Amino acid sequence: MISGYSESGLRGDLNLINLALTEDLGEHGDITSQAFIPAESVSLARIVAREECVASGLLTATEVFRQIDSQLEVTLCCAEGDRLAKGDSLMELKGSTRSILSGERTALNFLGRLCGVATLSRCYADVVKESKVTLLDTRKTTPGWRLLEKQAVKAGGCTNHRMGLYDAVLVKDNHLAALGSLEALPGVISKLRGEHPGLPIEIEADTLDQTESLLGMKGIDVILLDNMDTGMMRKAVALRNNLSPGVLLEASGGITLETLRAIADTGVDRISVGALTHSAPNADLSLELGHAA
Repeated sequence: MISGYSESGLRGDLNLINLALTEDLGEHGDITSQAFIPAESVSLARIVAREECVASGLLTATEVFRQIDSQLEVTLCCAEGDRLAKGDSLMELKGSTRSILSGERTALNFLGRLCGVATLSRCYADVVKESKVTLLDTRKTTPGWRLLEKQAVKAGGCTNHRMGLYDAVLVKDNHLAALGSLEALPGVISKLRGEHPGLPIEIEADTLDQTESLLGMKGIDVILLDNMDTGMMRKAVALRNNLSPGVLLEASGGITLETLRAIADTGVDRISVGALTHSAPNADLSLELGHAA
């Protein structure tokens, strides 16, 4: 077991790693390295940051190389969540040159994406580091990559929202439209509490009238303030403080680095940001190869 990974998380990562390696190596493997690199060639290599970034995906990249060649020596040069300067090393490798080159692109693909998510998450976290607001990710993740991308969000200093549709209740506008009216909510919430005790329940509100109605209902943990401007958010916070102080308020919808601080200053408890995962650029990394002595 790789330290820091749950059994289920590692199993999911291995499935993704094996898929990525099969995609790259196909049936015949790295034909270029087999043709041009002597089988006995041994090299030292390091993966370096070509720009400032935050480290994430280190154990996944390590496992890529271990799946290629269990004899490769992999040494981590930093920890998950570390800030890296241009030129800093993420990991060092020693062993078969063919094996290092065969795993290079797949490892860099994982690292580039995950360091990118962690770096953007840290940018958002830094903006509100003096406030009490909690920054959350969303389910807007790359299919198959959710666990990894959410780990990267945490490495960047933000917090994970629900992992999927199974571990929390989030009633959005389409659910409410299908339900027909807010009047039906209390009965559904009561039934849900009995069937899934302890599961957090969050309801979306688009208007202050909806917010006020939801604040009058029992059993709601969080109200999602969807696409409200800061003036509406402040009024929603005042309503909450007066009617139901124990309910959390979460701002969501079109959150950017430029608007983040003003939203945090409204007094909301949480801000969910889809951009942490769906808009993060890859970090610029490279593998530098040298011959072993």
